[in-house]
Amino acid sequence: MRIGFNPVKEDKEIVVENYHRIIIPVYIPHFEGYFEQTFEIFKLCIDSLLLTIHDKTRITIYNNACHPDVADYIDLKYKESNFIDQVFHSKQNLGKINAILASTKGNLEPLITITDADVFFKENWQDAVEKMMIDFPAAGMICPVPNSKAVSNYVKNNWYYGLFNGKLKFEKVSDPGAMIKFDESLGNKKSLLKQIHLEKYLVLYNKKRNARAVMGAGHFVATLRREVFDKGSNEPAFIKIVGGVENKFIDIPNEQLGYLRISTPENYAYHLGNSIEDWMFEEFSNLKKENKKTSHNSLDFKGVPISRTGRILGYCIQKIISKNFKIKLKVLNLLGLESDDF
Repeated sequence: MRIGFNPVKEDKEIVVENYHRIIIPVYIPHFEGYFEQTFEIFKLCIDSLLLTIHDKTRITIYNNACHPDVADYIDLKYKESNFIDQVFHSKQNLGKINAILASTKGNLEPLITITDADVFFKENWQDAVEKMMIDFPAAGMICPVPNSKAVSNYVKNNWYYGLFNGKLKFEKVSDPGAMIKFDESLGNKKSLLKQIHLEKYLVLYNKKRNARAVMGAGHFVATLRREVFDKGSNEPAFIKIVGGVENKFIDIPNEQLGYLRISTPENYAYHLGNSIEDWMFEEFSNLKKENKKTSHNSLDFKGVPISRTGRILGYCIQKIISKNFKIKLKVLNLLGLESDDF
């Protein structure tokens, strides 16, 4: 039997004062082998994040069946920091995408940053991606780490925008050392990047706002419009991390909605991998311990996607460039790339 009237029913509207949500799925099941140093890496990730975000930010941490010590640390940070306002604990590792989907569906912020638990955040990363989201209203996905190799993955809207709304130009890489660090952090036997990738990247311009962005973006840390998750797939992911699962739930919805996939020209974050190095602590010592404020609000980030006609044209342009060998060579020649770099 219910007695009385639930007062919550009179307070129907949810008012969200924050506009930027950061979601961190973490999986550290033990401290052996591959995972031996990942706990310390995760701590660097959280501490660097807390020192670099502004007052309109909130953080969600999703514990994907971590070791009890890691779960205790997450709960401790939740109690210590007002920025960390949500923690989810799962006794089973449901994978990165399901953790992100579970965390996005119940939140209302217009900007959502998804990040791996081994990312180091540098000063001004948030200002950079938010300014770019305003300077490029057609942007749907922005990575604070440029990658010269990401010129052909789910960027058909970028081609249309660059050729009809702005311009495309090949420019000198601003921080090749950071790009080398990213390449090394992947732990591949063969380097992902060639010398040309450390020298040049393809830059997209918005001439009206005198703004520039690097073509393409990675997944390990990226800021997206929440529409990408709202209008993406409603299915759960039955694969934890490989097999194109990120393409299905992030890249394809972003492209189908008519949004750009871009990166900041400067490097504002590091992918740390699973082993501690001295330079990481040197970078941490450079972070400023001060409260950061923002003058933006949620209305500043209204998206203006590429039209359906523009998306079709972009698809055709990318198809012609990638499939027609002669045209491809001419375009790559202009950009300074080789045929196997595109």
